Amino acid sequence: MENSNKKIRVVIGKVGLDGHDRGAKVIAAAFRDAGIEVIYTGLRQTPETIVEAALQEDADAIGISILSGAHMTIFPKVKKIMEEKGMNDVLLFGGGIIPDADIEELKTMGVGQLFTPGTPTFETIEYVKNWVNTHRQN
Repeated sequence: MENSNKKIRVVIGKVGLDGHDRGAKVIAAAFRDAGIEVIYTGLRQTPETIVEAALQEDADAIGISILSGAHMTIFPKVKKIMEEKGMNDVLLFGGGIIPDADIEELKTMGVGQLFTPGTPTFETIEYVKNWVNTHRQN
């Protein structure tokens, strides 16, 4: 099967003024260790720069780490830009301090799984691998 030979590519980013990137770096390292190609965009990105990086890198998924409390603004904005650019085959997922009620609301908007602090990295890796293997077009 062709899609199992192509490495999964994930863009990891921090959007907005949230300067705490330890979690993003931990998950990026875990993805790399699992054989996933990671593009870490660094701190203080905009939704536009994250989506543009994913387009340029032909990413399968975008992972956003957010601890600032702005998740109800940032995830919908990223999702909207992705839809405008026709990125319906790219997963948007994330992690951080996000209340359960907000997680459920974001999922109804089309955001994928949102992982909270303490989630084992293998759960995030398996989720992304399974999603990509199910949804990859070529």
